[in-house]
Parts: sequence; C-alpha cells; structure tokens
Amino acid sequence: MTGPMTHTTTLLLDSLKDVQQDAVWSQFDARYRRVIEAFCSSLGLREQDAQEVAQQTLVEFLRDFRAGKYVRGKGRLRSWLVGIAHHRAIDLMRVVSRKRDWRGESAMVDVSDRARLEQTWDVAQQRAILDQAMEHLRRTSKLGEKALRAFELVALRQVPAETVARDLDMTLDDVYSAKARITKRLRAVVEEITGAYQEDE
Repeated sequence: MTGPMTHTTTLLLDSLKDVQQDAVWSQFDARYRRVIEAFCSSLGLREQDAQEVAQQTLVEFLRDFRAGKYVRGKGRLRSWLVGIAHHRAIDLMRVVSRKRDWRGESAMVDVSDRARLEQTWDVAQQRAILDQAMEHLRRTSKLGEKALRAFELVALRQVPAETVARDLDMTLDDVYSAKARITKRLRAVVEEITGAYQEDE
C-alpha cells in the first residue's frame, strides 16, 4: 500500500514543522479529520457540529504545534488532540444548547473522565481505519463490488449469509468465499494503516 498512510505519525509531525509543506498538512488532515469527527459524534454532537469541531481542532492543533507548544515525550499526540477536541466540543455544546433542542446528557460521554475520552478516541480511530481500509480495497483490488458488498453485510453488519446470498443473487459458497478472501486482504491493509498512526515512545 502506498500513499499518505506510509508515513508514521512521528515522521509526519517532523515534516509538519516546515510551514512550506502544504502536502504534509493535507496528509495529516486526511488522517485525523475523520477520527475527530467520529470522536465528536460519540460525545453527542450532530454531524454538522462534529465537522465544525474537527475543523476548529485541526486549525488550533496546527497553530499550537508550529508555535512549539507540543513537546514529544511529555504526552502523546492522541492525548493532545483529545484535549483540544474535547474543549472545542464543550464550547459548541454550550452554544448549541442555548439555540436548539439538544440530544440530552444521556447521549454524551462523561467528559470529566479522561480515560473514557481516550477510549472513545481509540474506538473512533479504529472505525476510521476500517473505513480507510475498505476505501483502499475498493480503489485498488479487483474483487468486484458485489463481493465487497457481501463482505460488508456478512462480516461488518452481521447479516446472515443466506440473506446476503439471496439479496445479491450469489451462491452461499460465493458469499463465504468473498468473506474469507476479503478478510485476509483487509487485515493486511488495516495493519499497515494502523502502523501509520503509531508514535515513537
């Protein structure tokens, strides 16, 4: 697999110090925007609000990073991004709650629990990685849309294989074969993308 995900987060951060490296910023944005959006959605934000907070978080991150406020070794990038997104989400929650009906406290993660926030981030990141891996398979593989759709329904949505075979006009053997082949390829892509998020200790 080639492309933006071939760089580890540590190498990406090193390159991001150069203000002339617009392409590097685009890579960072592509890697983390959807994670931040999923994280904010898990906190209870609506889609449009989650997108707004993601934009604010990325802008604030870049400004503070280039100002030297992030010191590697004193905290992980994940924790820093969680902190920024959390505070921007809280700010927006206060504004939105005064303007329109809110989904209610029951829909929100306990934002005072740091461990819970980071766990929520990890789940959001895993979801983003899976989405990116599926997009990569669609772009680069010759598996066919029907096989990919069968895999998504059976493996990701837990739809019975018999139902998928009937709805997609496939044999049951074809459904199971697609699941096995795509699971193997997807696992390799997920592993590579996951490695790109790793930071040096």
